[in-house]
Amino acid sequence: MVLDKINETNDIKKLNMEELKQLPDEIRRFLIQSLSETGGHLASNLGVVELTMALHLTFDLPKDKIIWDVGHQSYTHKILTGRKDGFGTLRQYGGMSGFPKRNESDCDCFNTGHSSTSISAGLGLAAARDLRKENDKIVSVIGDGALTGGMAFEALNNASKLDTNFIIVLNDNDMSISPNVGGLSQYLGGIRTAAAYQGLKNGVMESLNKIPVYGERLVKRIRRTKSGIKQLLIPGMLFEDMGILYLGPIDGHDIDKMAAMFQKAARVNGPVLVHVMTEKGKGYEPAVRHPARFHGTEPFEIDTGLVKQKKKKAAYTDIFSTVMRKLGDRDERVTAITAAMETGTGLKRFHNMFPKRFFDVGIAEAHAVTFAAGLAAGGRRPVFAVYSSFLQRAYDQILHDVCLQDLPVVFAIDRAGIVGSDGETHQGIFDISYLRTIPHMTLLAPKNKWEFSDMIKFAIDFGHPVAIRYPRGEAYDGLRQFRTPVVFGESEIIYHTGSVALLAYGSMVKTAVEVRERLKQAGIDCALVNMRFAKPLDTYMLSHVAETYKLAVTMEENVKTGGMGEAVAEYLRETGADLPVLHIAVADTFLPHGNVEVLKRQIGLDAESIADKILTVMMEKK
Repeated sequence: MVLDKINETNDIKKLNMEELKQLPDEIRRFLIQSLSETGGHLASNLGVVELTMALHLTFDLPKDKIIWDVGHQSYTHKILTGRKDGFGTLRQYGGMSGFPKRNESDCDCFNTGHSSTSISAGLGLAAARDLRKENDKIVSVIGDGALTGGMAFEALNNASKLDTNFIIVLNDNDMSISPNVGGLSQYLGGIRTAAAYQGLKNGVMESLNKIPVYGERLVKRIRRTKSGIKQLLIPGMLFEDMGILYLGPIDGHDIDKMAAMFQKAARVNGPVLVHVMTEKGKGYEPAVRHPARFHGTEPFEIDTGLVKQKKKKAAYTDIFSTVMRKLGDRDERVTAITAAMETGTGLKRFHNMFPKRFFDVGIAEAHAVTFAAGLAAGGRRPVFAVYSSFLQRAYDQILHDVCLQDLPVVFAIDRAGIVGSDGETHQGIFDISYLRTIPHMTLLAPKNKWEFSDMIKFAIDFGHPVAIRYPRGEAYDGLRQFRTPVVFGESEIIYHTGSVALLAYGSMVKTAVEVRERLKQAGIDCALVNMRFAKPLDTYMLSHVAETYKLAVTMEENVKTGGMGEAVAEYLRETGADLPVLHIAVADTFLPHGNVEVLKRQIGLDAESIADKILTVMMEKK
């Protein structure tokens, strides 16, 4: 196999022409086989095999730098930089990351994971290069979906001022995760279909050149005029108008054409954008037909594309999907917003039922929040469904545009807490801390699927900003017999007796049930409080806890700093309560990738570790 010859960076340059022709198919077969066992980002990686090869053939890594926007399309890059053997541990604890990591290879020059950052990072690297007076090439690879992010346009605007080489590769597959939307997508679609422009331009030039005396002068004048034939036939020429040389579009699966174009781009003294068209999922028919499903896949059967282990219970995202559809029926004010994550956040059914009340704004979380604020100011009840780690990109808009005006926007925060395999950039362990600082914001988290349904209904009717956080994966169906109505600022006491009070928030209620059983076997009885609200706190309940129990244990799937536990301790301290508080939370750190249960054991957030900590504290008190 040709792939066996790829063991170190730049080994690809040692291959002959016949081997280079074989390599794309071998890489695709390797990725399909590997990811069928481990899971991972498949469709995006299958689409950029030739593009990645052309980049590696053209540029000299690690001297030259490639920044992969988001980074979930970097698997071929990892293979070509000697990391093929790491795919057996892909996205597993202690194994290879699914994203570029500087500590993993010197060919990964910048960590990525969130969208629309590569051009900004590339500009910074280019500026640093110029200050060092060196000549390495900087290449930022960005998808057409990521280009919808406002940060990308801020960077493009800044790039136009550059007078040294900087290359932007636009990987255009007409998809982000859900299909792309908006004016930019339509604009790129126009360029894709403008192949006739090249032929017409060449014909006009040839005809003018045949005119005696004046023809050559006309051709030179047209070439000097920025608003020439391109402006006439492709209105706007967005990138050229911004001062960025545009090259393309070219076939993103033709290695020779791309390599030739990259060589031209490397000679430009200024910013240049190379527009490359690829097919997401290329080489594997199930991924071509269902690119969204194979964006991030669980282990699957290669022959059919079906997931090997189907989930048995409904996930929180499924519950959200069902409740939103029902609320859409009952209340015409309800609207739904997504930032290019219609399927991932469970809004597809709502979209199908109420297309005029569904809005996909593209990969633009900050815009999504202010757009929601406008809807709310106009009398609607907008629900912005978003992953926890992506919502943090819109903190200013939450504070300034929603909460300052006390507008009734509902934030449905999916993937809150530890999400696992995607690692540091995707762990949803900060939302309690950053949202709790904002006046007018109310924070809820459900203990199980029934309470989740009740909380969504409460939030729609509430009339003020409210955020509901819920974890990835199966919805907890325990404690069904406890379904106290959701009342603003009130917790739910599930078990009363004991010397220790477990104050659990959201997903940690399930863990608290297990902790309580373990402690009971050790001779310690515990009360269990479902906190429900991280803001406002149930101060009446906390005063009761301070008077009744010997130890309070706060439990949350969030960083300790600024979290619910610190809020509880602060209240007890301010009221003069003499009650020790044990905080169970994530330490002040970024969590790596890995299985959720493995990560919880590693950081002491599993039931056994928590019970041991409580036993230690209680023994010390004796």
